[in-house]
Amino acid sequence: MATLGHADGPLVTADQVRSVRQEIQRFLLQYEFGLREVETKLSILRDEFLELHDYNPIEHVSSRVKSPESLLRKVARKGIDRDLATIRAHVTDIAGVRVTCAFVQDVHRLFALLTRQDDIRVLQVKDYIADPKPNGYQSLHAIIEIPVFLSTGTSAVPVEVQFRTVAMDFWASLEHRIYYKYDADVPERLTEELREAAQTAAELDARMARLHQQIHGAEA
Repeated sequence: MATLGHADGPLVTADQVRSVRQEIQRFLLQYEFGLREVETKLSILRDEFLELHDYNPIEHVSSRVKSPESLLRKVARKGIDRDLATIRAHVTDIAGVRVTCAFVQDVHRLFALLTRQDDIRVLQVKDYIADPKPNGYQSLHAIIEIPVFLSTGTSAVPVEVQFRTVAMDFWASLEHRIYYKYDADVPERLTEELREAAQTAAELDARMARLHQQIHGAEA
């Protein structure tokens, strides 16, 4: 039988590797179902706003579940055991949803509407809009727990939801590309420019919100 490993170390059979991978994929499937539940809730909120208010507070929604390889790399970085119970307890961003809005007001409105639903439990909130990171990053992060109903019973699945404006999302995308290019060792001059760009993005958000208010009045 084919094996993996060194001659002087423990041998791992191909069947064992396949079994572990299947176990991880079944584990991650719960997170995929959790994403679907959150996306459905957001879709309902968006459709309700369009129908009742003729307004869409959501510009874009994207989601992802970590791949088995990405998950194992994060487990190694955190230095935690590889058993699934430990991973579930200590890695809370396995499933992630990003909600991009036009205005900061929409960010807080959608966060409130989503998290006050009866079947959602809020585990953690980090408001980087009220208190931006030193590099200028802004976004509202929430770890929520949502029930997923399976044939084997109900599973409470944590999902990370990030709310941000279009300007914040553009800045974060650029910052990610720069850090990737320089392998996180970004020159100080670019770091300072990023901080200034973050401030410009915040000012743009405020200006666009004022324009929106002037155009739509009390409805906004």
